[in-house]
Amino acid sequence: MNTVNWLEVAVQTPAHSGVGGLLSYRSPMPLLPGQLVRVPLGRREVLGVVWQVQAQAPEGIALTAVKDIAAVLEGVGPLNGHWLKLVQFAAQYYQRSLGEVALSALPPQLRDLNPTQLARRLKKLPDPATPLADVQGPTLSEQQSTALQQMTEQAGPFLLFGNTGSGKTEVYLQAVQRLLQSDPQAQALLMVPEINLTPQLEARVQARFGAQAVVSMHSGLTGPQRLKSWLAAHSGAARIVLGTRMAVFASMPHLKLIVVDEEHDPSYKQQEGARYSARDLAVYRGHQLGAQVLLGSATPSLESWHQSRPADEGGRYVRLHMPERVGAAALPQVRRVDMNHQPRRTVLSAPVLQTLQDRVAKGEQSMLLLNRRGYAPVLHCADCGWKSECKHCSAFRVFHKIDRTLRCHHCGFTDRVPRACPECGNADIAPLGRGTEQLEEHLSELLAHVKRPDGGPVRIARIDADTTKLKGALESQLAQVHSGDVDILVGTQMIAKGHDFRRITLVVAVNPDSALFSSDFRAPERLFALLMQAAGRAGRAAGQGSPSEMLVQTFHPTHPLLEALKRHDYPAFAASELAERTAASLPPISHQALLRADARSQDVAQGFLGAARGALEELLMTMSGGTELLEQVSLYPAVPLSMQRVANVERAQMLLESPSRSELHKVLSQLQAVLHHLRSQPEHKGVIRWLVDVDPQAI
Repeated sequence: MNTVNWLEVAVQTPAHSGVGGLLSYRSPMPLLPGQLVRVPLGRREVLGVVWQVQAQAPEGIALTAVKDIAAVLEGVGPLNGHWLKLVQFAAQYYQRSLGEVALSALPPQLRDLNPTQLARRLKKLPDPATPLADVQGPTLSEQQSTALQQMTEQAGPFLLFGNTGSGKTEVYLQAVQRLLQSDPQAQALLMVPEINLTPQLEARVQARFGAQAVVSMHSGLTGPQRLKSWLAAHSGAARIVLGTRMAVFASMPHLKLIVVDEEHDPSYKQQEGARYSARDLAVYRGHQLGAQVLLGSATPSLESWHQSRPADEGGRYVRLHMPERVGAAALPQVRRVDMNHQPRRTVLSAPVLQTLQDRVAKGEQSMLLLNRRGYAPVLHCADCGWKSECKHCSAFRVFHKIDRTLRCHHCGFTDRVPRACPECGNADIAPLGRGTEQLEEHLSELLAHVKRPDGGPVRIARIDADTTKLKGALESQLAQVHSGDVDILVGTQMIAKGHDFRRITLVVAVNPDSALFSSDFRAPERLFALLMQAAGRAGRAAGQGSPSEMLVQTFHPTHPLLEALKRHDYPAFAASELAERTAASLPPISHQALLRADARSQDVAQGFLGAARGALEELLMTMSGGTELLEQVSLYPAVPLSMQRVANVERAQMLLESPSRSELHKVLSQLQAVLHHLRSQPEHKGVIRWLVDVDPQAI
């Protein structure tokens, strides 16, 4: 008699779908947890992960309804228990289904390859025994050596707080080198916040360890490239994985070190689907595995800074401090330009223009930061007040002069620029505000008479999401900057982080004031990080002709944030911000979660959230200890999102907040059942979807 193996399999179904749990299947052969299988789901055949193997048939299900698996992915070893625990924790903590988290972490091509194709790809993998390149790095500074020594003496997690240019990357590489030399199987994971930071770091890592030892993981790779990288990491052939936030889920059976560079960057928080924080999961994964975790930043997130306070005050991280730049390079002098003393509507002040001219004349490079792409944020009619609103979103369409379009940066709706005002026919419609495209044009006009040392005209380049759409465009533009073919670089935050521009001696922040008084309590933290990171692009090479500078154009030159920036004093800024957060009981002092609902009307979305709040309170009141729980967790009324409508979908949200993370999660654990029950009621049929955002980055 044939033995039947009963399997619980995770497939990619979202939590709000009603089939977000594990599904039961049969297998004629014994399988292990973590094995990859193809299973029937409705009319499709999908990839799944075996989560549990049961000796007995599942209870409460008609055995005739349980289907057989379709196939096992031969040649791919099971995902190990640590990986399964990581996914299970992420799904539970971030309120998603197991399958949604697990399958999104796997390369999509695994679902489509037949056994022959998969076997062919497995044969192409490098041999795990291939020796690493033995290239020695530069001599370490005293502070770099001290940081590495502390890492050998303590378990961590570590927060490497080092000024821009202090040599944090070399500390990462030396830590990786020591690990791989001491353990012939060990693997290391290096994470960066954005794709545009991977090429230069990948080149540096490959030069140190050899191309065979390193693979990349990020969304910019093609399907075959992602599959090849994943298989190399999963098999242990790749000793180093370099990637963005998705790499935190890489299957690495011998992972011993995780590095999170620019750990403060909000890009580490996924904003679609399973809204996980890759930085926080990296810390959890390191703790679970016993692997070292190194978080690095010149401007740490307040969460990490708070965790790196002394252990006797409740801190859990070890703070490593590197205040000095490598070599004789000095931090740039920060000067504030008071725009109240400039003519009205001045784009670039007289001091900024004069300094730019001086730098160009000396053959030095400058960088202008304006965190808004396009030509202008909005087109406007002065006669009737018409503005270029998006008919699908609660936003304005941005004017892009280069192709004469109005483009919504939220839903993508694009239209030609009208010849006259659509409301009143006035032909004199004008742009309001400025973007990088307009700034580039304005600079070309203002500096048309300025000559380079060789007598040639000023060369201006712009790097933003519009100029880097084509494959290889970013690498090509960065190469021009590094080679000195560009005199003035204009760009958004893309150019402010992580790049090692050796020739730039001047950085100008054109219009940073809007974030000083934002309703988002995290806006000052993000602004300070952006300005500090931008300042760090200047003066990275010692012995340059002029002292490096950063000029900040502002209408609020005495603002405490700018005072701290002038002194490059992150600890003072962090202390001030944490004092405000403590007084207001905001993160990291408290813990938050958002419940969001999307519907065709705002009334339906808010009605669903209001009903969820009432049902959740009623449920908790019937539970043992529920009254005390409600005293610990605040459930706020539903409100529209700041961006209320996107692509004709109305969005509302409800905030849950508690000083205790565990108490908040006790409430969240009851939430999904309440939401599924409400969704089945006729008055809530208009709800399109809901999602839970734990530890949200924007409210």
